[in-house]
Amino acid sequence: QESPEGDDVARRLLGSAAQLAYDPAVEVDWETPLDKEFHGASPEWSSLYGTAYWGELTEAQRKELTRQEAASVASTGIWFEMILQQMVLRDIYMKNPAGAEFQWALTEIAEECRHSIMFARGAQKLGAPHYRPRRAVMELGRAFKTLAFGEAAYAAILVAEEVLDVMQRDWMRDERVVPFVRTINNIHVVEESRHMKFARDETLKRLEGAGWARRQINAFVVAVASYVIVTSMVNPEVYRKAGLDKKRALAAA
Repeated sequence: QESPEGDDVARRLLGSAAQLAYDPAVEVDWETPLDKEFHGASPEWSSLYGTAYWGELTEAQRKELTRQEAASVASTGIWFEMILQQMVLRDIYMKNPAGAEFQWALTEIAEECRHSIMFARGAQKLGAPHYRPRRAVMELGRAFKTLAFGEAAYAAILVAEEVLDVMQRDWMRDERVVPFVRTINNIHVVEESRHMKFARDETLKRLEGAGWARRQINAFVVAVASYVIVTSMVNPEVYRKAGLDKKRALAAA
C-alpha cells in the first residue's frame, strides 16, 4: 500500500542519492597491491580477539586473520544483499512506477548491486577464497527471500544493515585497516544510511494497527533471521586460510 508519507520519505532519499553517491569502480583503489602490513578489519572485531589463542598469534597472523574475516563478512553481505534485492523487487512489483517509493526502491537495488560487486572485488583483493554461509543457511535464505513480506522482510533487512553499519563505522576510522577497505566501508556506511532509513520507515508503517499475535510472530521470525545473519558472518574456513589450527580456533572463538 503506497502512502503520501512513504512517498515523502522516498523523495528525500532520492534527493540524497542524487547529491551523494559513489561509484566503487573509480572511488576504490583497486590497482595498488595489497599491503600486508595492514589489518583487514579492526583487530578488536576479530572473533579471536581477547582469547588465549589470540595472545599466541604473531602480528602477521593477526593481520592475516582480520583480512580473511573481513572478506568473510563481505561475502555474507553479498549473500544478504541478494536476498534484500529480491524481497524489495517483490514488494514493488505491483506499485506505480511513477511513484517515488517505486523509484527509490530501484535506486536502492542499484546501490546494492554496486555494493555486492565492491564486496566481491574487495574480498578478492584481500586474497580470500569464496566464502559462503553453510548450505542449510543458504537454503533458509532461499526460503526467506521467497516467503518473507511486509514488516518481517523490512525488519530483517534493517537488522542486517545495522550489524554491518556498526562494524564498518569502526573499521573506516581505524588507521590500522588497509586503506582500500576503509574506502569500501565509508561508501557502504554512507549509502546504507539511506537504506536503513527506508527499511525503518517501512517496518513502522506496516506495523501500524498490527495486533499482538502478528507482532509476536514477526518478532520470532526476525529474531531467527538475526541469529542466522550474525552467526554467518565469520566462516570457519577463515582460520585454516589464515594458517591457524581450525579446531582450536573454533573452540576459542
